[in-house]
Amino acid sequence: MRRALLQARSAAEAGEVPVGAVVVADGVLAAEAFNRPRALNDPTAHAEVLALRAAARRLGHWWLNGATLYVTLEPCAMCAGAVVLARVDRLVYAAPDPKAGMAGSLACLPQDSRLNHRVAITAGVLADEAGALLKDFFRARR
Repeated sequence: MRRALLQARSAAEAGEVPVGAVVVADGVLAAEAFNRPRALNDPTAHAEVLALRAAARRLGHWWLNGATLYVTLEPCAMCAGAVVLARVDRLVYAAPDPKAGMAGSLACLPQDSRLNHRVAITAGVLADEAGALLKDFFRARR
């Protein structure tokens, strides 16, 4: 999660919402990314999606069985869906997102029994640090 927080700080420095993500597969760093929707003019360029894409390219397969995704903010519906479709084994996130979070706050897409894959979730890892980074970012924008 510390590495994901470094990515989130990079996002803030780039003027993006400070969210960072890291994919670890079989104990090895497979990919890391930060939010880039503004820079890439792409609404899907969330840290989680960029990290999953990079990990799939590096590992040579879009199924990320055995992988853990670390992210500094609870994933939105798009990102939670991508985690399921990538067949990530475990999702670890820092701060909850009560307005858009789909891994426990509004719903829990990664563990929905109607889907063909379920993801183990650990929430709240370094939540205070990630939450402070987000609050500081938005406070500076107001």
